Amino acid sequence: MTAAHPGPRLAQRRLRVLVVDDHDVVQWGFRVLLGEQPWVERCLAARTGAEALELVGQFRPHVALVDLFLSGESGADVSMGIRSASPSTRVLLISGAGRMSPAAARAAGASGFVSKDLEAREVAAAVRMVGMGMTMFAPKSDQPAPLLSEREREVLDLIAAGSTNREIAERLYLSPHTVKEHTSALYRKLGARNRAEAVQRAQRIGLLG
Repeated sequence: MTAAHPGPRLAQRRLRVLVVDDHDVVQWGFRVLLGEQPWVERCLAARTGAEALELVGQFRPHVALVDLFLSGESGADVSMGIRSASPSTRVLLISGAGRMSPAAARAAGASGFVSKDLEAREVAAAVRMVGMGMTMFAPKSDQPAPLLSEREREVLDLIAAGSTNREIAERLYLSPHTVKEHTSALYRKLGARNRAEAVQRAQRIGLLG
C-alpha cells in the first residue's frame, strides 16, 4: 500500500480521529493504538452510526476509521452519513472479512479501504494519510481474498434476480439443502439478516452491479 509523502506542513498536523466499531475489544485496541500516536490530537469512539454522527457534529474529526460491517447497519451507509454531516471529515473503511473495491468505497464517500489483517502500524499510517487528504487503496495483488466463494457469488446473483431457493437449486443443479447452506454462509459473511439486506450490502461493497 503506497501513498505520496505529505508536505512538511501536513506532516506536522495533529488530527482528531473517530473510531466507529461495535466490537468492544477491537474498538479499545484502535483507541489505544491511535491515542498513542504523537500526531493524534484526540481519539473519539462510537459503536453505531447515530453515535458517530453525534460526535462528528460536536468535534468535527479530521478522519473517521469505520468498520465496514457494523451490527444492524452498513459501514458504507455510515460513511455517507458522516460525509454528508461533515464534508471535511474523511473516512477510512476497514474490515476483517474480505475486500471492498476502490470504486465501491469511493461511492460510499470513503477515501480508503484497509484490511484488519494489516499490522497495527500500517493501520495507523493509513489513518494518518487519509486524515491528511490522501487516498489509501491496496494494489489489486495485495488485496485479501474475495469475501464470497464463487458458488456463493452465483447464489447471491440469483437472489438479487429474485429467484427462490428452489429455483436457485434447479438453476445450479444443487439440492435445496445445499442452497440453504450457501445462503446462510453469505448472510453470515455479509452480516445480513435477510435477502434484501444481503443484496443491499453486497451492492454497497461492489459485489453486485
